[in-house]
Amino acid sequence: MYKAGIKILKAKIGIESNREKLLFQFPLKTEVKSLLTDFKDVESIPYSAGLDGYIIIEESMEEPSFEFSGEKARFRGPFLKLTREASDLRFSLWGNQGFFYRYVLYLLERKHRIYNFHACALYQEKKDQMFIVLGGAGSGKTVYLLSGLAKGLKLFSTETVHFRMEKDSVSWFMGSLVDNVRLGTLMYNFPQFLPKIETQEAGEEWQKKIALDLSAYKTDFERLETPKSVVILFPRIEEGRKGFIMNLIEDKKKAAKALFDNISQKIAEDVILYDKIPILGFDEKPMAIARLKYVTKLVHHKTITKIASVLSNPNDCWGDLLK
Repeated sequence: MYKAGIKILKAKIGIESNREKLLFQFPLKTEVKSLLTDFKDVESIPYSAGLDGYIIIEESMEEPSFEFSGEKARFRGPFLKLTREASDLRFSLWGNQGFFYRYVLYLLERKHRIYNFHACALYQEKKDQMFIVLGGAGSGKTVYLLSGLAKGLKLFSTETVHFRMEKDSVSWFMGSLVDNVRLGTLMYNFPQFLPKIETQEAGEEWQKKIALDLSAYKTDFERLETPKSVVILFPRIEEGRKGFIMNLIEDKKKAAKALFDNISQKIAEDVILYDKIPILGFDEKPMAIARLKYVTKLVHHKTITKIASVLSNPNDCWGDLLK
């Protein structure tokens, strides 16, 4: 068996396989399917006993199968062939929407009480203020991200925002620094961030995404302890809409539910790998109970100065938030 180890933030995972090609491959490329669009660093570590979790991948000619028990995941099947034939490698063992991504979120939460928002985060230095913009694909996170950077904010994460609460303090950990962005968004709305690329056919710019490395805009720190202010936004961006409408979520129970739903999504949802292997969500009742406890504690924390939904067009998305 070939063996390797990977560390992401605090989570440490051991990997075993009877085919070296099926192990996680270093160095990572900056590409749409890369885990660098989920996490800041993917670090190689020695394989050893006592890690947080283990993945065993057995290459065989039998029908693909998956078993999960405790912190150990076992895959069997023709994975080299599945990799060649997959319609979308984002949904693979190592893809940015696949098994390992969700497994890391599960281990961070279950083993380390580190919770993970599907969100981008930007930091305003002069006010010691963090903006966290939550939402799935198409919600407007990228618009906030790029327009915020254009306005001088610093990048703390493009896609996954990690936090942990200990007693009365909140620790925020730097997330991914690469974002998957539609070429059309860069070409027509944020040309200052557009890298040199091959000429695209007319209309293709709205079909294709590129992995945009924004690490040049990151904060000088990778961990932020209890900032003066944290603003949490749930955006809805619509082209052609006039103005900026912000509705505060003042009911703490509603705010906690919105945060709970966001953190739970990627852990709880089912996913299909390689178009063939259904993987059920990882969520567990004790985890969900603890998650609700911590997000409820977070929405009451003194540093959370605003939780709101925002309806806007791309140009006005920040309204008067930065004044």
